Amino acid sequence: MKQKFLISILVITILFSGCRQSDWYDLFNGNDFTGFVQKGGQAQFLVEDGVMIGISTPDTPNSFMCTAEEYSNFILEFEVKVDTLLNSGVQIRSHSRDNAGRELVYGYQIEIDPTDRAWSGGIYDEARRGWLYPVTPNNQAAVKSFDRQGWNRYHVEAIGNRFRTWVNGIPVADLVDDADSLGFIGFQVHAVAKELAGARVMWRNIRIATENLERYMNSDTVAIYQANFIPNTLTDSEVNDGWKLLFDGTTSTGWRGAHKDTFPESGWVIKDGCMKVLASGGAESKGGGDIVTLNEYSNFDFFFEFRITEVANSGVKYFVTEEYATTGSAIGLEYQILDDLRHPDAKMGRDGNRTTSSVYDLIPAANKRFNGIGQWNAGHIVSLNGHVEHWLNGFKVLEYERGSEAFRQLVKESKYKDYAGFGEAQKGHILLQEHGDEVWFRSVKIREL
Repeated sequence: MKQKFLISILVITILFSGCRQSDWYDLFNGNDFTGFVQKGGQAQFLVEDGVMIGISTPDTPNSFMCTAEEYSNFILEFEVKVDTLLNSGVQIRSHSRDNAGRELVYGYQIEIDPTDRAWSGGIYDEARRGWLYPVTPNNQAAVKSFDRQGWNRYHVEAIGNRFRTWVNGIPVADLVDDADSLGFIGFQVHAVAKELAGARVMWRNIRIATENLERYMNSDTVAIYQANFIPNTLTDSEVNDGWKLLFDGTTSTGWRGAHKDTFPESGWVIKDGCMKVLASGGAESKGGGDIVTLNEYSNFDFFFEFRITEVANSGVKYFVTEEYATTGSAIGLEYQILDDLRHPDAKMGRDGNRTTSSVYDLIPAANKRFNGIGQWNAGHIVSLNGHVEHWLNGFKVLEYERGSEAFRQLVKESKYKDYAGFGEAQKGHILLQEHGDEVWFRSVKIREL
């Protein structure tokens, strides 16, 4: 009898295990919106043949069909098909709040983009910081991954501080960020103009796993870059790629005053994980003065975050040699940092070449996406064998060739015309500028190429 009882228990266990079908379960039941609540706008949502359908509606803000339950660590999979004129997305770890009498949804969004821009699978911070991981032209496999006419399979991993996406099996995004650890999942119908009324976005086969995630994670890939927005840290991937922190978040190690042997005793404060320039009247290098790296660099990939106050002026300079005589800031090529709307310098120079992320007084930036005064912005400078690029918040805003005839002509027309060989040094220091205005820097890191 005892033996028969044990065999029965074993059979039941096997049958139960077979019915469980791993750790996945349906997030949407295919019949109705049980477990969901609509937030934001009033666009129409309905269910047909097991498919969740969102229909664009004019004169209403972005609308979201959101899970009533919040999720932290998970792997989400779904299929989506969307009208080619309609932008959409799926919120993860998101939230809502009142905003002037209406409910505003904000948080991480996995992009659905059937337009020629082709950023599907990129990661956007809805109603907050904007793009965190746009799909750059460098990742042509991701750009081409989305089927504009048919169904598309998404695989989304949100595990700890890391977010990864795949579209139709192609890796698209790899983001490290710590803004949210928990939140709802929401399916978006984008706000539209009247001529786009009635456009549809459809989702099906929506499933999620929240346990034993290591079983279902996709393998790491070197095909795409990793974006890390946790201040003053390096991920294992960044370390393996050769990145090094130039600011540890707590000390001035690795820096000194320009034309000096030590770090400035005044004018700069290291606090709350930032190097902060103190306000001193807006004059150039009359407070604590500029600071430069102890080391010099030639071919490099340099990343930093900055935050400015109203009417502030600052900059990041590179190929600084300290050989030029100057009564103000040390001389070098400059990634301009400026309040473009309020500072008079924005209207000087030529064609906007003194505005944020421009090569100061030489080359204007274009296609800029500035997050705003008081918000953190990500700057990025790449220099390789004379070719230089400036990036702002994930978007390339300019590129040029040091030492080319076009470059030398620009120098002749600039304030640097009297500095022999300006901008053509083989190597130089990287400089953070003190221009008498309150500015913050953090996540300052470099990779030598």
